Amino acid sequence: MYGDGEGMVWDRVARPHRDCMCYLGPPTLMPIGMRKSPDVSPRRLSDISPQLRQLKYLVVDEAIKEDLKSSRSVEDINSASIEERILRITGYYGYQPWSASYKREDRIRESVVGTTDTQAAGVAAGAESGSSKRKLHCCIRVTTVQVSKALWGVAMVMCVCSSWAGSTQLAKLTFRQFDAPFTLTWFATSWNCLFFPLYYIGHLCKSPERQTPRQRFRECCRFFGDDGLTPKVFFTKVAPFGLLWILTNYLYLQALRKINTTDASALFCCNKAFVFLLSWIVLRDRFMGVRIVAAILAIAGIVMMTYADGFHSHSVIGITLVVASASMSALYKVLFKMVLGSAKFGEAALFLSIVGSANFVFISFVPLILYFTHVEYIDSPGEIPWACFCGVAGLMFAFNFLLNFGVAVTYPTLISLGIVLSVPVNAMVDLYTCEINFNTVRLIAVFIICLGFLMLLLPEDWDQCIIQLSTKLRKRDEPAESSAEAGATTGLNWRGRARTSMSTFAH
Repeated sequence: MYGDGEGMVWDRVARPHRDCMCYLGPPTLMPIGMRKSPDVSPRRLSDISPQLRQLKYLVVDEAIKEDLKSSRSVEDINSASIEERILRITGYYGYQPWSASYKREDRIRESVVGTTDTQAAGVAAGAESGSSKRKLHCCIRVTTVQVSKALWGVAMVMCVCSSWAGSTQLAKLTFRQFDAPFTLTWFATSWNCLFFPLYYIGHLCKSPERQTPRQRFRECCRFFGDDGLTPKVFFTKVAPFGLLWILTNYLYLQALRKINTTDASALFCCNKAFVFLLSWIVLRDRFMGVRIVAAILAIAGIVMMTYADGFHSHSVIGITLVVASASMSALYKVLFKMVLGSAKFGEAALFLSIVGSANFVFISFVPLILYFTHVEYIDSPGEIPWACFCGVAGLMFAFNFLLNFGVAVTYPTLISLGIVLSVPVNAMVDLYTCEINFNTVRLIAVFIICLGFLMLLLPEDWDQCIIQLSTKLRKRDEPAESSAEAGATTGLNWRGRARTSMSTFAH
């Protein structure tokens, strides 16, 4: 039905209708004389009962259906009752079908007559309880994940600390029996070949789609480019990192021959500051004042560590070697990020296995040369302390494994804490096993270096987190302060009016 605003109604099905003025569109069909409906809006459905009977013949045209699809479904219109149809056409009792946010639940609740306030309150309470239960379940789930990660983090901190401190102490003990730092470096680096086999075993246990070792190897080789691992890629992207790896470990083990393990482990923590400086210069990372302060503290700690035993003592060489080792480690990390980017677990395992294999194949001649030139000489192979060699290699392998793959179960910050906690562990061991002079300057130097390392673990938005935390604490304190002030005011009023009447406070 269509109207022209002058009392003429246009019917699509040529049936007579009275007192129903529905202005839905332009007139296109035959006119039927009908009188105008009163201007007063009806208040009850019984007032428009003739229209309800006449709406049985209301049919939605195909052209109208396309216009109505954006606001409500056509199937819903055809399946609606007569009462719903008149409510949709007239906007009766606030019904607005053109509102996109008007939901079916709201339409049913408004069209139902005689719904009591108690029922509505019960439905609202049920909805609120359901939403609160879902929120509680979500919070419990998030809390469980965080607690699990924290527990794994505690275990990782202990394992990283023990493996790094154990390898340092055992290497120091090994040099008393066989002074061969490069041979030990070559032997320990060759153990990196085990990374990819161990990763593949984990892949078979965890992944639903199991692949053959060849397929997994080819998929991980895509990390080096579309052509995979070619000789060009090996000599340009793998061999330099292998040399940096060997230099890092060799310089650190060489330094253990000159200085105690406490100083060596503390000075090696400076690699975090060197990583930040190189990333800021080479990778153009974000400038952070707190990290600049941490780098300055690390450099100050190095100078104070050198001053502790005197600038002309033999320990200066050992300190220089440790600082060079930390620099090589920082250069390795920054160049890896610049050349290769970020690697997944399988790609990192393959890369480390290739480094270990290349070390075993291409660097094996160096220990032989050192042996025949009597630089790292031993009378017979039976005198080599194989137990200490395997212990150092195994602990260093465990340390690198936890450092690279521990992020799968916990936070990276907790893993880094294990490195700095190895400093007090080594100090306790040195205190009981060797003669070490823990003077004031050395203690301050160790403390400054560790403090700088911890400052470098702060996230980039640490200042915003502190501001948000202080804001939340302030909001929590404000209601408590206001309630305390209200209580104090009430107490004063009570004391002031106690003489007049106690009925004032009865409510």
